[in-house]
Amino acid sequence: MALDGAFLRHVAKEIEVAALGARVDKIYQPNREEIVVSLRTKQGAVRLLLSARANSARVHITEHVPENPKQPPMLCMLLRKKLGGAKLTAVCQTELERVLCLKFDAYNELGDLVACILIVEIMGRHSNVILVDHEGKIVDALKRVDEQMSSQRLVLPGLFYRSPPPQNKLCMLTCTVQKVIVTLQSVQKVMSLSDALLYTLQGVSPVVCRELADQVGQGDDLSVQQLTEPQWTTLQQLLSALFAVVKTGSGKPYMGIGVNGKPVDFSFISIEQYHGAVNVTEMRSFSKLLDFFYQERDQIERMRVRSQDLARLLANTAERLSKKMNVQAAELTQCEHRETLKMYGDLITANAYRLQKGDMYAQVENFYEEGNPTVSILMDPLMTPSQNAQKYYKEYRKARTAEGKLKEQLERARQELSYIDTVQEALGRAEKEQDLSEIRQELIEQGYIREKKINGKRQNTALAVPMKFQTSDGFTVLVGRNNRQNDKLTLKDANNHDLWLHVKNIPGSHTIIVSDHKTITDRAILEAAQIAAYYSRAKDSSQVPVDYTFVRYVSKPQGAKPGMVIYVKNKTVYVTPALPQPKD
Repeated sequence: MALDGAFLRHVAKEIEVAALGARVDKIYQPNREEIVVSLRTKQGAVRLLLSARANSARVHITEHVPENPKQPPMLCMLLRKKLGGAKLTAVCQTELERVLCLKFDAYNELGDLVACILIVEIMGRHSNVILVDHEGKIVDALKRVDEQMSSQRLVLPGLFYRSPPPQNKLCMLTCTVQKVIVTLQSVQKVMSLSDALLYTLQGVSPVVCRELADQVGQGDDLSVQQLTEPQWTTLQQLLSALFAVVKTGSGKPYMGIGVNGKPVDFSFISIEQYHGAVNVTEMRSFSKLLDFFYQERDQIERMRVRSQDLARLLANTAERLSKKMNVQAAELTQCEHRETLKMYGDLITANAYRLQKGDMYAQVENFYEEGNPTVSILMDPLMTPSQNAQKYYKEYRKARTAEGKLKEQLERARQELSYIDTVQEALGRAEKEQDLSEIRQELIEQGYIREKKINGKRQNTALAVPMKFQTSDGFTVLVGRNNRQNDKLTLKDANNHDLWLHVKNIPGSHTIIVSDHKTITDRAILEAAQIAAYYSRAKDSSQVPVDYTFVRYVSKPQGAKPGMVIYVKNKTVYVTPALPQPKD
C-alpha cells in the first residue's frame, strides 16, 4: 500500500496545525534512509519522521523514535548545522504530487536569516529527502543520484534542485468532475474502471480507485465500456464527493485490519470494498495511522539491515557444520564394516599354511557363516599372508578408534549446530541495537567473532533486563532475550521455587514464573507457556508443546554453550502462542 498524494495532503495539514512556527530542537538519522526532526512547540515536542525507504516512504508526526547510532552520520551532522534552531514557516505540496516541502527560516554561519527547504519525495524506490538552500541549490540528500544512476535527473550537492517530472494526470484541485468523466468516456482501450481512474486522476492510490469502482459496480469492477448511464451518474456523484473531501482536506484516517490483526490498507475515505472480510477502523489521526501501519514492517527492516553481518556469519557457520557432519556421517558408515576387516584377518591367519607371498586373492572358507561359504579376500602380493592379516587387523583397530572419535565429533557438531540455531532464533527476535550488541558479545565470547578493542580496551556489553509480563492472576513472568540473558535469568536470578518454561525441542527463550513464595496457578502456567511459545521459533504455529519444571530441576552441563541446559521432572502443556500487553 503506497501513500498517495491526496492522503499526503491530509498529513501535510496535520503537520501544519501541530508544528507550524515550531523550532528545530534535535535531528537524528537512525539509518541511511530515515531522518527524524524534533520540533519544539508551546505544547511540547513534535517529532517528524522523514522516510525514504522503498517500501514505506512517508512523512508524518511520529511517537515511535527508532534507536539511533552512537556516531551520527555525516548527513545528520550537516542537517544539525544547517537547521539547528530553525523555524518551520511553511508546509507545501505541489498539487497532489507525492512531494512535500518543509520550509524553514534558519541562521547561517554569518548570522544572517536564510531560507532552507527539506523536500520529501515519496516515489517508491526513488524516494528521497533533499536539503535545498535559499538559492534552490541542493545542499545534500539521503540518496545522491549521479549520472551512472540516472541521466534524467541528478541529485548532487551544488546542483539546482529540479522537481520530479509531473504525471500526465488530472488534478482534483484544478479540474472539474465533468472533465474527468469526459476523459474516462474517451478511453479507447478496454480497461477496468479502477484502472482507468488510476491512470486518469492524480494523487489517488489503487485502494481509492477500487473503492469508487466497487460502489459503482455494486461489488463488480466493470470496464469503462460496460458502464450504463445510471452508473455514470453514480460515478459523477462519487467523484464530486471525493473532490470535495480532497479540496477541503476533510477526509478521515481509515485503516483496514485483517483477521490476523495486521493492517491491510489505509485511506482518507472509508474502505468498504472488502465487504466485511477486513475490519475497517477509524484512527485518531493520519500520523498515528501511518505509525501503526508501518511500525512492525520498519522494525523488521531496520533490524534486518543492522544484523546482516551476524546473519551471514551464522548462516555460513551453520552451512560449514552441516557439510562437516555429512562428511563425518559418511566416514562413520564406512566404520560400520570394521567387523568384516577383523574377520578377513582371522580367515587369513587360519589359512596361512596354504597361502603364500605373491597371492592376489585368498580363496578360503568362511567358518563364521553357516555352511562355510567360500570368500575371496584381496591380498597384497608383496606381503606375506601373516603381514596381510596384520594389515586387516590394523585397519580394524583404526576403524574402531575412528568410530568412537567420529561419534564424539558428530555429537559436538550437533550441539554446536543446535547452539547456532538458538542464536539465529534470538537474532530474528532482536528489537533493539542493544539486543544485537549482546548477541555480538556472546559470539565474541564463544570465539566466532574476533574481538575489536578500542584504545586497547575490551568493550563489555551490559545485559539488558529481561522482558517482563503479568499473568491475569498477578504472577510476574520474565523472558530472556538471548542466550546470555537466558543463562543469567535461569541460573542466577531465578529462585529454586520459581517455575521454568521452554518450548520442547525448539529454539526459544527461557521463561520464568516468579513464585514469590506462592503456589503457582494452572492459569499462570498456561499464560506463561503461551508467552514462551510466542518467543520461540514456533511463534506462528498452534498447539506448541511447552515443557515446565521448577528451577531447582534445571542445570547446566559443564562446558555447555550459552543457553544450553538440561532439566528433569518436567511436565508438558500444549498452547497456542499469545502475547499479553507488557507491564512496566
